[in-house]
Amino acid sequence: MSSSYSDGQILDILKEAASAVADALGHLEDWGPTGVVRGQYRCDLAADQAAVSVIRRAGLGVVSEESGVHDPANPVVVVLDPVDGSTNASQGIPWYATSLCAVDLEGLRAAVVVNQANGRVYEATRGGGAYRDGDPLKPSGKVRLGEAIVGFCGVPRSYFGWNQARVLGAAALDICAVAEGVLDAYVDATGGSLAPWDYLGALLICREAGALAAEASGRELVTTEHSARTGPIVAATPELLAEITAAFAR
Repeated sequence: MSSSYSDGQILDILKEAASAVADALGHLEDWGPTGVVRGQYRCDLAADQAAVSVIRRAGLGVVSEESGVHDPANPVVVVLDPVDGSTNASQGIPWYATSLCAVDLEGLRAAVVVNQANGRVYEATRGGGAYRDGDPLKPSGKVRLGEAIVGFCGVPRSYFGWNQARVLGAAALDICAVAEGVLDAYVDATGGSLAPWDYLGALLICREAGALAAEASGRELVTTEHSARTGPIVAATPELLAEITAAFAR
């Protein structure tokens, strides 16, 4: 059944899963660490259960940060981060999201990233453009690193020429911020610590908005492997991407 879904139907499933997460978090009293897995919070587990239930009921496969792989041979697999920025969420910092990206045999097909702190919805389909709450997204158009505001995962080892820097703590939202022109670029300063669920949804949104992406060491960004780790670099323009990748390599 999953292969017969239209793009719009898949988007609806992803949005339903994100809404289920919002409902689960709304009833959660303890958002703190589980004490079982380092970096795992109770909000992660509650959100995962809610989202995976919706996705599996719709007949799609899942690759989730929290619960692993469900039906990997499915022609449509949803790469899921139930709560991206769960440390922010547990601390009451309003910058955390549910990120979902449907991947088929041709690559990234549909994505939804929802800021669960304010309900803002980012979405995209392959060839169908990218939107925030129904409005088309457009990157900033910035071409020079010296004029750019750059978001980071981690802290760079040294300054390589940006104008201003931000470390906000939720990769999916940080990358969506490039798609909408709030940030000019985003760099995984660790060079390879991000998993597919951290960035795939936002990557499709950026691409459909007109932003560009590369990988710090030339690795493939589009993957559904649970163990894969990469270092995405995203920028508003080709010129800015080229300058950042060259500077970061040095």
